[in-house]
Amino acid sequence: MLFEDTYHTIAAPAEGIFRDKGSKFIAYAYPITQEEQVKPLLSNLRAEHHKARHFCWAFRLTPERSVFRLNDDGEPSGTAGRPILNTLLSAELTNVLVVVVRYFGGTLLGVPGLINAYKSATVEALANAKVIEKTVNDLYQITFDYLAMNEVMKVLKEEQIAVESPVYDTKCSIKIEIRKARVNVVLGRLEAIDTLTANYIGTF
Repeated sequence: MLFEDTYHTIAAPAEGIFRDKGSKFIAYAYPITQEEQVKPLLSNLRAEHHKARHFCWAFRLTPERSVFRLNDDGEPSGTAGRPILNTLLSAELTNVLVVVVRYFGGTLLGVPGLINAYKSATVEALANAKVIEKTVNDLYQITFDYLAMNEVMKVLKEEQIAVESPVYDTKCSIKIEIRKARVNVVLGRLEAIDTLTANYIGTF
């Protein structure tokens, strides 16, 4: 197989905390599927921790783990976002955002101290998270005539594929997720049905 069929992410939000010389670093790990989720989560944390000095973060997205961003939020360049991201890389996790909230304790930690603190807080949060394995799925929109309904449903049932956003009319439309390793087989069976067309939406 040329591609990985599974990836690892976290099942639910988790927290971790690290203290050094009076500074407190609280790490929050969140499962996410798109970048648009980052801003509201950051806003919530800023409201909750209005006295904190820094909100540094990093995330990775997509099953290929190819999309990432990081932010030092005022800390010296490379001392916050990068250690958070490197921890996600080491843990081989994707579709995860980690935000580390820092309360300054009055003593400067220096570059090595900051790198260690942001890394340690992130490690702690991920240690408290439940890591789960997910399959890489391609999402398709399929349309077909109502008369083909029984044939379509038979294939989906046999392939154990769930139906999303169904519209049943003279022309029917449903969304289905197919595990990447099974795409060619399942689409081959579906596209053999008269009147059926399948359009690729994306990979999740």
